[in-house]
Amino acid sequence: SSPAPTDRPLNVVLLDTLNTPLKDQAYVRNQMMEFLKTMQPGANIAIFGLTSHLILLQGFTSDPSVLRSALEHKKSNPKNSPLLPEPIGSDTISDQAALTGADAETLANQQQFEDNITTIQNQMRVLYTMDAMNQLGRYLAAFPGRKNLIWFSGSFPLNVLPDGDNPNIMQFSSDKEFQDTTNLLTRSQVAVYPVDARGLFAPPMYDASNSGARYARNPRGFAQDLAKFTAQTADEHATMLQMAEATGGKAFLNTNNLHSAVQKAIDSGSNFYTLIYTPSNKDWNSRYRKIVVHSDIQNVQLTYRRGYYAYPPQEAMAATNSPTTTPGYDAMRAAMQRGGPQPTEILFKAQVLSTATLTDIAEPGTSTAPALKGPFRKYTINYVALPGDVSSPIGKDGNHILGLQFVVVAYDRDGKPLASTNSPLTISLKSDNYKIMMQQGVQFSQNISVPAKREIFLRIGIHDLLSNKVGAVELPTSAVPPPKP
Repeated sequence: SSPAPTDRPLNVVLLDTLNTPLKDQAYVRNQMMEFLKTMQPGANIAIFGLTSHLILLQGFTSDPSVLRSALEHKKSNPKNSPLLPEPIGSDTISDQAALTGADAETLANQQQFEDNITTIQNQMRVLYTMDAMNQLGRYLAAFPGRKNLIWFSGSFPLNVLPDGDNPNIMQFSSDKEFQDTTNLLTRSQVAVYPVDARGLFAPPMYDASNSGARYARNPRGFAQDLAKFTAQTADEHATMLQMAEATGGKAFLNTNNLHSAVQKAIDSGSNFYTLIYTPSNKDWNSRYRKIVVHSDIQNVQLTYRRGYYAYPPQEAMAATNSPTTTPGYDAMRAAMQRGGPQPTEILFKAQVLSTATLTDIAEPGTSTAPALKGPFRKYTINYVALPGDVSSPIGKDGNHILGLQFVVVAYDRDGKPLASTNSPLTISLKSDNYKIMMQQGVQFSQNISVPAKREIFLRIGIHDLLSNKVGAVELPTSAVPPPKP
């Protein structure tokens, strides 16, 4: 793909199969194909997919034919999400049991079981989606200027509140994860444009595929399901609107013209002013602060970031965090996934060397999958990271403190982790040693043993435990030069 430009905003299209029904995924792809037929020249677009993890389908390019090929590739095919609950009004196991005359206790137990599964599914969808948004924010951090994220999604349950008609539904909230994610996106200058992939849709209770048995048994059920559908849709749309407002984007809801929504999002994100200011309130209490922008021009609707959470600056945060703990969101969980975008908050070089000697036992410090057998080949990774990307606050003794985590995970071609090594490191540097580090970079060496007779991919990462910034690269062992005789 062509290199990312520096003079125009970048556009990222996220095809969210995790939260989108199968039939709507096919419609989204067809609408994207329509958009590419009339795509304006100069728009640089990358395409990502979301299943249980984030996948890069096509890097930044302004060539419509390249983007079309990416959409036609089998990796972009619609996929049935195992975590999407059945539509409201669908016949469930408990509905079928009721028709067979099951007793009240059995029905209640089945209903509770179904509701608990739904809650767990929603929690997993939130976790995977927040992971993906965090990955995108960290990946796009190194690209200068504004980035527009066009997110095609069918639904996204940020909060599941108690259901008055069904007390079995467990309550959970992801507000903290949402705050951390939107803060990360705005720091990376990413504006989110959610697009409801379902378009304009009717309540599922009207679908002819529903037998209607549940409503024949419970005449109030239809009204209850309709009210539940209305509340659920409003909550999903509210989340999309909130994500757009928090990052300076715009949500596109209740429209079947999805290819037009893509063009409008690109146009909106390509015409903007950048305003910079320093808050006068230095009380970094992590509370939400509103931002208000006025225009003297009449009848103008402004789209901008509506506020921010007053988290301490990274320098202050690093000075108060312990280097032995990870603050907030676990960035490395997503950063070390096989095939995911490579986060760029910490830029580093990694020299990978292999040994000619094979061993039956893995290198000390290497954790291997159960029943994994040799022979093993040892690889040495030599890191050199940019010192400016790593937090190094001054401690009470006047020394500079660093808290770093170096991680290598070895995957097979199917993305199954086979081996890993993890080296957390706390360093206290005196002034002279700190100056040397600033000149020569942050250096570290690490060993890992991997199966010698398999196709292996090494995911190599650095985690700043003080600021929670990460960097990662990935390469196949076939790209490592053979050992010298």
